[in-house]
Amino acid sequence: MDLLTFARGPGLQWAVTIFVIGVLWKLVGVILLRAKPDLSEPRNPSTWKGLRLIITRSWPRKEFLRSTAFTEVLGYTFHIGFLVALLFYLPHILFFEDVFKGVLGVNFQQVFGVQWPYFSGGVINFFGAVTVAALIAVLIHRIVSPVKRLISNFDDYFSWFVTIAPVVTGMLAYGHVGAPYQTLIAVHLLSMELLLVWFPFGKLMHAFTVFLSRGTEGMQFERKGASL
Repeated sequence: MDLLTFARGPGLQWAVTIFVIGVLWKLVGVILLRAKPDLSEPRNPSTWKGLRLIITRSWPRKEFLRSTAFTEVLGYTFHIGFLVALLFYLPHILFFEDVFKGVLGVNFQQVFGVQWPYFSGGVINFFGAVTVAALIAVLIHRIVSPVKRLISNFDDYFSWFVTIAPVVTGMLAYGHVGAPYQTLIAVHLLSMELLLVWFPFGKLMHAFTVFLSRGTEGMQFERKGASL
């Protein structure tokens, strides 16, 4: 079995399986965490308004914006760039549609009534380059900042690596740079599979838990009558 066959077959199957089981395991574990009962009298009868914290905490308060604007902008830049390259590149879309049809038995257009939009390879390559530049800037900032360097651990650096690797390998495959095309595609797939395997067990899991934590925190603050 050559590298590309493995990456498209057993490697992909195992990576997706570990990703799905790992994410579900983590989410169920968080949901089932036992919290101490709050015996104090609630100051607000309803706490559902606290869910707005999910949105309001997506950007820092103006008091802290001056000191955190740099990392906030870089964070949004590489998140958006990564998602655009992942979700709006035609070969990726064809893969997702195959998975969609395999699971539900129907294609994307039949369910939503519209065709999955996509960008040209050149546009996706641009977003990939922006993503790589932002991730490199984030790494440099983490290294040169005394505080961030002190609180960083293996998880931070390895999560950075498995995030940037699929973008770099994808750009190399698009440009046919460095190796035969089949090898580049195989390495690109393997890098994405590494990301899927690591995702549930590292800090990348915040992509799911951030909404649970912010929503729970907002509802608790709302119950106490805190200003959000």
